[in-house]
Amino acid sequence: MKREQAGSENRLEGRNAVLEALRSGRSVDKIYVQAGLHDGPIQTILREARKHDSIVSFVTRERLDQMSETGNHQGVIAQAASYEYASVEDILERARQKGEPPFLILLDEIEDPHNLGAIIRTANLAGAHGVIITKHRAAGLTATAMKASAGAANFTPVAKVTNLGTVIDRLKKEGIWFVCADMGGTRMYDLDLKGPIGLVIGNEGAGVSRLVKEKCDFTASIPMKGDIDSLNASVAAGVLAYEIVRQRG
Repeated sequence: MKREQAGSENRLEGRNAVLEALRSGRSVDKIYVQAGLHDGPIQTILREARKHDSIVSFVTRERLDQMSETGNHQGVIAQAASYEYASVEDILERARQKGEPPFLILLDEIEDPHNLGAIIRTANLAGAHGVIITKHRAAGLTATAMKASAGAANFTPVAKVTNLGTVIDRLKKEGIWFVCADMGGTRMYDLDLKGPIGLVIGNEGAGVSRLVKEKCDFTASIPMKGDIDSLNASVAAGVLAYEIVRQRG
């Protein structure tokens, strides 16, 4: 039987291992629970998962068997983060300590961990103070994402939030303006991207969601002259981040 290997070094198997990870405060991105199990230990894990806002997915026994490396998953497998997440306030404090206007990169449901890692790498090199990602329908800081960041995730704070729109509303009160990448937006060269700014990059297929886009102050397009009409999400993030660097410089 073929076993799923992705991120296996951060995989927790068995009821005690998963429960202790949750109780210790370790970041757990997702928990897979065998559908139909309702006994006491499983209910305790589900309660702890709710407390820590971990995502729970109910799957078949066959799926768990495919994922399991120990062969003794006891109906539950968890994917722990390779990294301890920062808070949004940590990111703002980083900007204050450097005496710089905040420069944030916000990711609206980026699903590919390679893209996530590449964007964190760009964020570090462009001088962004941190990256904000979503908890649901998005890649977390798995081993794959950490590797793709080429070590940048150890230096650039990453915060994980439930609702990106709510965070944007909060950060606007801190005086931060928001620009999102959108093919139908204003040419990036024609926008004023100086000062406190948050750059929003959307999902690889769907782009920035309507609700998040409506909260942004500007939409920025990247001039393109080829035969296709879009860039990879991490490349788009790099192009726009460095236009912000150029203007801030």
